Amino acid sequence: MTTRQRRIHKGVQTQLGQAAVQIFAANDRINQILIESLDPAVWRAQPPGKVRTIAAIFAHMNNVRTKWIRLTAPHLKVPPQLDRARCTPRQARAALALSAARCAEMLAEALGSGGGRVEKFLRDGWARPWPVGPEMLCYMLSHEAHHRGQVCMIAHQLGFPLPNKVTSAMWNWEKLWKDCGAPRGPGYYS
Repeated sequence: MTTRQRRIHKGVQTQLGQAAVQIFAANDRINQILIESLDPAVWRAQPPGKVRTIAAIFAHMNNVRTKWIRLTAPHLKVPPQLDRARCTPRQARAALALSAARCAEMLAEALGSGGGRVEKFLRDGWARPWPVGPEMLCYMLSHEAHHRGQVCMIAHQLGFPLPNKVTSAMWNWEKLWKDCGAPRGPGYYS
């Protein structure tokens, strides 16, 4: 690789790292909006069938993040896990905010100019490690989006559909990015 290619590669990695941090922050903001907007009656209500409660789903999302951090970036302080049977919406929001911040640190090191401390993404102990790259971020986002879809569906099944205002807010990326400290919106990192 030539010096010029290394410089270009580093610039792309840095921009990718900045984008990954901002994207994951917006992702967590969607989780926060969703928890804030849920009717308290659905938090621990048992959905039809053999399905996790909404509380258990958000605890799972947080706990999986802690596993990603523990396995992929063991040098970072691993946030505490949540008890899926006992966590409150307030506890879930706080835990998700903390684990999102650690995931952002992990992503910045993996995809930015973090000095190479994060070289592989380990999803789970049974899974083969992946080299770090955009696939890591995509996997993390897909996992969370899947569970947010479950939460929205369960709330609806239990008779508490989310208002259009809330679902629209979950898709308003310009506002999400501004809420997360990027005033110019998606695609602007300075």
